Amino acid sequence: MAAAILINKLTKTYGTRGGSVNVVDAIDLEVEEGEIFGFLGPNGAGKTTTIKMLLSIIYPSSGTAHVLGKELGDISIHKELSYLPEKPYYYEHMTGLEILHFYGKLFGLKEPERGNRAKELLQSVGLGDAGSKPISKFSKGMQQRIGLAQCLLNHPKLLFLDEPTGGLDPIAHIEIRDLILQMRNEGKTVFISSHELSDVERICDRVAIIDRGHIREQGKLDQLLAGGRVEITAENATDTLAGSLDSDGVIVSLHSGRLIVDAPDTAQTDGMLDAIRSAGGKIVSVIPRRKRLEDIFVETINKQREEVKT
Repeated sequence: MAAAILINKLTKTYGTRGGSVNVVDAIDLEVEEGEIFGFLGPNGAGKTTTIKMLLSIIYPSSGTAHVLGKELGDISIHKELSYLPEKPYYYEHMTGLEILHFYGKLFGLKEPERGNRAKELLQSVGLGDAGSKPISKFSKGMQQRIGLAQCLLNHPKLLFLDEPTGGLDPIAHIEIRDLILQMRNEGKTVFISSHELSDVERICDRVAIIDRGHIREQGKLDQLLAGGRVEITAENATDTLAGSLDSDGVIVSLHSGRLIVDAPDTAQTDGMLDAIRSAGGKIVSVIPRRKRLEDIFVETINKQREEVKT
């Protein structure tokens, strides 16, 4: 599959009173066409700086990148890109329909195509009944929807979304996630920067974690999340039983006859259950715990922090 984004040693350096700092430091990254890619990291990690370089809003200090097969700075691809910033600004006196007409003119859309496209997008993002309402009356979720509609005006191949579900209520979260999944189903590539890790886990195909300008982890989401754990709880257990279950990667605790075994999902769970029953223990529960993206994120960032300390 072709690469929608291909980054090689991309670096952005800013001068400081003490010298200089690499906000983005020689990162390598590849985003395939037709996928939803999650770009994660704590505040100040370099996420927005990277996006702005890919959009040629700012220019890299060194390194290279290709977007839709073209080098950075090639304006011919701009008509095939869209960007929804974390805090978009709108003329609040304008209605949703007027906003789409305004941006449609900037894209060079003519009537009747512009009007038809605006009405179509209002419907597709769930604002069909609010097109005549001024933006000042829009909720946060409605503003995100009109932003997505604006992003889709030019039939983009690649969309950059910065915190698309930030600050939304649970219903709006679901609706925006569904819209993003629909974009992928239509063959678009979506590059998402977000702190909403549960949303990223639900919709992204691959992710990368950046911290202090460096890519710390990246890969297919299903592979990164492989290797969960299983928690077995039993009663009427003895010290002898608990000792027999203790092994590498297995955490065993016993208190007043209540046994809790926390084991990798690759462990011989059936053998443990048989051993507990044979020793007179009573199985209370067996709970598989799937690894979460939040676990991967915290482990990755904390590992880097510990390496810096040492």
